[in-house]
Amino acid sequence: MSIRLPSLSPDPDAPFPPGQSALRHPDGLLAMGGDLAPQRLLNAYRAGIFPWYSDDQPILWWCPDPRTVFRSDGVRLSSRFRRWLRRCDWVVRADTAFDEVIAACATTPRAGQHGTWITGAMIEAYRELHRLGYAHSIEVFDAGRLVGGLYGVSIGRMFFGESMFSARSGGSKVALSALAHRVREWGWPLLDAQVENDHLLSLGAESWPRSRFLEAVSRLTAEPDAAGSWSGRFGALRAAELAPARS
Repeated sequence: MSIRLPSLSPDPDAPFPPGQSALRHPDGLLAMGGDLAPQRLLNAYRAGIFPWYSDDQPILWWCPDPRTVFRSDGVRLSSRFRRWLRRCDWVVRADTAFDEVIAACATTPRAGQHGTWITGAMIEAYRELHRLGYAHSIEVFDAGRLVGGLYGVSIGRMFFGESMFSARSGGSKVALSALAHRVREWGWPLLDAQVENDHLLSLGAESWPRSRFLEAVSRLTAEPDAAGSWSGRFGALRAAELAPARS
């Protein structure tokens, strides 16, 4: 059976179809076409929509149901990992190595996955969002060497995670924990993780009905929080600070 999808207008400011109209199979597929212009991407995230496609496909736009999210106070680390963290001398920063992080997310091998959805066009689009102060990288360093990280998009008081990687065991966990730690301090309640997998669930991710997620996104992206670099705002966070004194 063929799938008929709405095609987006060439105008990057043209509205998206409502997220609630996305297909059930495949879950969340909403529209196709358009481009990755900054304004279109920002409009997509404000509507709870994200691009996800391969090089041999047109641009595909998604709004799955349910939606995978982290509460900023809900990232869970095992007792063993927290004990290790308390002895860890890694340091976490933001927006000091965006290009390196997105390249690592695109090229790091993943179990059961061949190739990458982070195409050259996607990399350039998110680099432009980074230059505009909307896309951010969280970077984990060991003696100056990048050992893990993640990147995503922030609008208002909402962070939309896109991808993360580990060059050393635990690198992505530290990046996620540090992000949650900082945005919780800033009063941001929620992180979007898009689609669930066992790894995210083991770290405390929750599955929300799409309607609940879209309501939260509409509210949080409308709240004031200026775009711009996070390098000074985030500062340097020692990984050991992410482990409570008692566990």
